[in-house]
Amino acid sequence: MDSGEQVFVFEEVAKRKERDDCWLLISGKVYDVTQFLEDHPGGDEVLLAASGKDATQDFEDVGHSDDARNMMKKYYIGEVDST
Repeated sequence: MDSGEQVFVFEEVAKRKERDDCWLLISGKVYDVTQFLEDHPGGDEVLLAASGKDATQDFEDVGHSDDARNMMKKYYIGEVDST
């Protein structure tokens, strides 16, 4: 992780689970998907249901394409503190 990247505690990520403020935690990385909710092919409810917790398994179970994984980069905002 670069020293310039933001680090969040899990409790902060867990609070962000509303339509106007939705973050996902996937593989230790934090994504602000608020602006993506309306565009998500599986619907916004899927993302909202995965917010507020570690969504890694949910994400992997779907079998997202490489394109979907690359798209996530623009929503990346930092890492979760693993200590």
